[in-house]
Amino acid sequence: MIEVHLYGKLRRFTDNQDPTRDSIIYVPVEDGDTIGDIIRHIGIPSEALGSNIFLNGKYSALGRKVKDRDRLGVFPNDMQLLYKWFFSKMGEGKCEGRGHCDTSE
Repeated sequence: MIEVHLYGKLRRFTDNQDPTRDSIIYVPVEDGDTIGDIIRHIGIPSEALGSNIFLNGKYSALGRKVKDRDRLGVFPNDMQLLYKWFFSKMGEGKCEGRGHCDTSE
Protein backbone atom coordinates (compact mmCIF):
# COMPACT_ATOMS: atom_id res chain seq x y z
CA MET A 1 0.00 0.00 0.00
CA ILE A 2 1.02 3.56 -0.65
CA GLU A 3 -0.14 6.38 1.62
CA VAL A 4 -1.50 9.28 -0.46
CA HIS A 5 -2.05 12.71 1.10
CA LEU A 6 -4.38 14.92 -0.95
CA TYR A 7 -4.52 18.68 -0.45
CA GLY A 8 -6.91 21.50 -1.33
CA LYS A 9 -9.68 20.65 -3.75
CA LEU A 10 -8.23 17.14 -4.23
CA ARG A 11 -9.69 16.25 -0.83
CA ARG A 12 -12.90 15.39 -2.65
CA PHE A 13 -11.26 12.12 -3.70
CA THR A 14 -11.15 10.98 -0.04
CA ASP A 15 -13.90 10.36 2.49
CA ASN A 16 -12.54 13.17 4.70
CA GLN A 17 -13.17 16.69 3.43
CA ASP A 18 -12.59 18.42 6.77
CA PRO A 19 -9.77 20.94 6.14
CA THR A 20 -8.62 20.67 9.76
CA ARG A 21 -7.83 16.96 9.36
CA ASP A 22 -5.53 15.02 7.03
CA SER A 23 -7.06 13.67 3.83
CA ILE A 24 -5.25 10.38 3.36
CA ILE A 25 -6.11 7.38 1.25
CA TYR A 26 -4.29 4.09 0.90
CA VAL A 27 -3.80 2.64 -2.57
CA PRO A 28 -2.49 -0.84 -3.42
CA VAL A 29 0.79 -0.80 -5.36
CA GLU A 30 1.88 -3.24 -8.04
CA ASP A 31 5.46 -3.77 -9.15
CA GLY A 32 6.42 -1.11 -11.69
CA ASP A 33 3.66 1.37 -10.76
CA THR A 34 4.46 5.06 -11.15
CA ILE A 35 3.06 8.15 -9.47
CA GLY A 36 0.94 8.66 -12.59
CA ASP A 37 -0.52 5.14 -12.23
CA ILE A 38 -1.49 5.85 -8.61
CA ILE A 39 -3.13 9.16 -9.53
CA ARG A 40 -5.10 7.48 -12.35
CA HIS A 41 -6.14 4.70 -9.93
CA ILE A 42 -7.54 7.33 -7.55
CA GLY A 43 -9.40 8.94 -10.45
CA ILE A 44 -7.87 12.42 -10.30
CA PRO A 45 -8.14 14.12 -13.71
CA SER A 46 -4.85 15.49 -15.06
CA GLU A 47 -6.25 19.03 -15.34
CA ALA A 48 -6.86 19.08 -11.57
CA LEU A 49 -3.21 18.24 -10.78
CA GLY A 50 -0.62 20.83 -9.97
CA SER A 51 3.06 20.35 -10.64
CA ASN A 52 3.79 19.93 -6.96
CA ILE A 53 3.92 16.23 -6.25
CA PHE A 54 6.17 14.81 -3.55
CA LEU A 55 7.19 11.18 -3.07
CA ASN A 56 8.73 10.56 0.34
CA GLY A 57 9.35 14.29 0.67
CA LYS A 58 11.11 14.64 -2.71
CA TYR A 59 9.73 16.81 -5.53
CA SER A 60 8.82 14.18 -8.15
CA ALA A 61 7.60 13.64 -11.70
CA LEU A 62 4.59 11.50 -12.65
CA GLY A 63 6.90 8.87 -14.15
CA ARG A 64 8.74 8.16 -10.91
CA LYS A 65 8.24 4.60 -9.67
CA VAL A 66 6.53 3.95 -6.35
CA LYS A 67 6.78 1.03 -3.97
CA ASP A 68 4.99 -0.41 -0.98
CA ARG A 69 5.01 1.90 2.08
CA ASP A 70 5.85 5.05 0.11
CA ARG A 71 4.21 8.36 1.03
CA LEU A 72 2.84 10.54 -1.75
CA GLY A 73 1.72 14.16 -1.36
CA VAL A 74 -0.36 15.64 -4.18
CA PHE A 75 -1.37 19.30 -4.54
CA PRO A 76 -4.01 20.65 -6.94
CA ASN A 77 -3.38 23.07 -9.80
CA ASP A 78 -4.55 26.04 -7.72
CA MET A 79 -1.95 25.46 -4.99
CA GLN A 80 1.32 25.99 -6.85
CA LEU A 81 4.44 26.42 -4.77
CA LEU A 82 7.76 28.08 -5.57
CA TYR A 83 9.49 24.78 -4.84
CA LYS A 84 9.82 24.02 -8.56
CA TRP A 85 12.05 27.04 -9.07
CA PHE A 86 14.71 25.66 -6.73
CA PHE A 87 14.57 21.88 -7.09
CA SER A 88 14.48 19.55 -10.08
CA LYS A 89 11.92 16.78 -10.23
CA MET A 90 13.08 13.27 -9.45
CA GLY A 91 12.02 10.65 -11.95
CA GLU A 92 12.40 12.76 -15.09
CA GLY A 93 15.65 11.06 -16.05
CA LYS A 94 17.63 14.29 -15.95
CA CYS A 95 18.82 16.78 -13.42
CA GLU A 96 18.58 20.41 -14.44
CA GLY A 97 20.29 22.46 -11.78
CA ARG A 98 18.16 25.48 -11.02
CA GLY A 99 19.47 25.27 -7.49
CA HIS A 100 19.54 21.83 -5.94
CA CYS A 101 19.35 18.41 -7.49
CA ASP A 102 18.96 15.47 -5.18
CA THR A 103 19.66 12.28 -7.11
CA SER A 104 19.08 9.90 -4.21
CA GLU A 105 15.97 7.74 -4.34
